[in-house]
Amino acid sequence: MPSFGIEIEHVDKHCKARTGVLHTYHGDVALPMFMPVGTLATVKCLSPEEIKAIGAGVILSNTYHCHLRPGEEVIAHAGGLHSFMNYDGPILTDSGGFQVFSLSGKRSLSEEGVRFRNDFNGLEELFTPESVIEIEEKLGADIIMSFDECIPYPASYEYVKKSTERTLRWAERGLKAHKRKDQALFGIVQGGEFQDLREMAAKKLAEMDFPGYSIGGTSIGEPKEVCFSMVDDAIRYLPFEKPRYLMGVGSIDYILGGIERGVDMFDCVLPTRLARHGALMTSEGRINIRKAEYKEDFSPLDKECDCYTCTHFTKAYLHHLHVCGEELGKRLNSIHNLRFLIRLVEGARQAIREDRFLEYEAEVLRKYGDLRGF
Repeated sequence: MPSFGIEIEHVDKHCKARTGVLHTYHGDVALPMFMPVGTLATVKCLSPEEIKAIGAGVILSNTYHCHLRPGEEVIAHAGGLHSFMNYDGPILTDSGGFQVFSLSGKRSLSEEGVRFRNDFNGLEELFTPESVIEIEEKLGADIIMSFDECIPYPASYEYVKKSTERTLRWAERGLKAHKRKDQALFGIVQGGEFQDLREMAAKKLAEMDFPGYSIGGTSIGEPKEVCFSMVDDAIRYLPFEKPRYLMGVGSIDYILGGIERGVDMFDCVLPTRLARHGALMTSEGRINIRKAEYKEDFSPLDKECDCYTCTHFTKAYLHHLHVCGEELGKRLNSIHNLRFLIRLVEGARQAIREDRFLEYEAEVLRKYGDLRGF
């Protein structure tokens, strides 16, 4: 059985940005990388072949949503997510913690876990660290996440401390419950905006010796400088030789800022969600393809992009598809936005190898200034 882990090939001389290879049970992936989100065992509008064609490696799927529909038993009977969705590359499943805790008044939290109401059958359910691991093992992804509480921002020190300590206990319980040897279980660093709590969480998780680590509780409304402080406060205590994953980050300034600090992996629904509404990232800035000015614009969407959309279709055609509500438009837009971010990270990898990542970051942010926070 192939082993899991990373090989760090080079660290930029001027910052913590690093490049290398992530070895998974379904293939190797270059780092750093951006992962498309396939919440319900599909990246909306796109086929597995299209995902591969844009240069994606790992696809992220959601434990909570796959549990609700179609259910982990159905997916297990199909042979796991790889067989079910016909994707032979690496897959990551998050724990569903963010989704469960976003239910707000529909859930109750205890040391045991989280009780919530199933929106589809009305029944009460209980997610525990152990039951989430059981679900993720049935889903069969290459990389799985520990169950944690995604702490809201802002929150008091007392609340964050209590929550972080409980998440650490949950991480230990999940680690003990995890049996599959062909999956890598990541611990998740919480701690809110408090440096000492981030330090505590990172150190204790490192002692548990997870195969990889996620930085959670970021990009949920806090200012950018607070987000990057959270990242710094976690990374400095995480093992250098293990992968680091910043959850839920998909804008160019946050991705590049994370890479600068030594993050290897990113994911977000942002590029595909915006694409379906006609908002596109290009080398000339943000484009809203709905605007009438594109009705007779027969130029490519982005002359610098090598994706299928940009090499085969014009802005006028994409505008037409969107105005008419044609699904092909959502598909072509999604291909482009994902390829835009993947090309961005490809450029980052090359810049790291040449010890010029900080120059690359500054150049990109100057060029794509209006895509900050996109």
